[in-house]
Amino acid sequence: MTTPEFIRQIRASAGNQLLLLPGVTAIVFDDHGRVLLGRRSDTGRWSVVGGIAEPGEQPAQTAVREVYEETAVHCVPERVVLVQMLEPITYPNGDVCQFQDITFRCRATGGEARVNDSESLEVAWFEVDALPELEPFAVDRIHRARHEAPTWFAPVAAEPGAEQRRAPGGRGGGQPAETAASR
Repeated sequence: MTTPEFIRQIRASAGNQLLLLPGVTAIVFDDHGRVLLGRRSDTGRWSVVGGIAEPGEQPAQTAVREVYEETAVHCVPERVVLVQMLEPITYPNGDVCQFQDITFRCRATGGEARVNDSESLEVAWFEVDALPELEPFAVDRIHRARHEAPTWFAPVAAEPGAEQRRAPGGRGGGQPAETAASR
């Protein structure tokens, strides 16, 4: 992943300390229901498309930009699938980041899938039942994007007496709790 210039500038004064960064993941489907994946140049592994929002950029625009930059595919975000604070990551150079990920379900609208920058080794469409080996987070996001469930977010621990204040459905907004079975 290429480090954006604005993060390099922050790192110049902040050093390696923890940075909270706005991450966006785009799960892109074509008209045949296939999902767009890229094989990352930094790890050699297949993954979903994603990146960091630029200052002032709306998250949906980040999804559109990242998909085009990495794959030459044009897309339209259709809905938010998931909002999640990820665990902190320490990079080999000592930099520590924690990403707040917003995952969008997107529909491809044009372009030909191909490697379009140095972040990918390969780009391809895959049938959902014939995915290459992926990290669990990528599989989870693909499966959540396929279904019309409410946007997922981590449940908030209930405070004493909160049972009486919950909305109908018991989850304060109808969001499904993440369980091992739902991943």
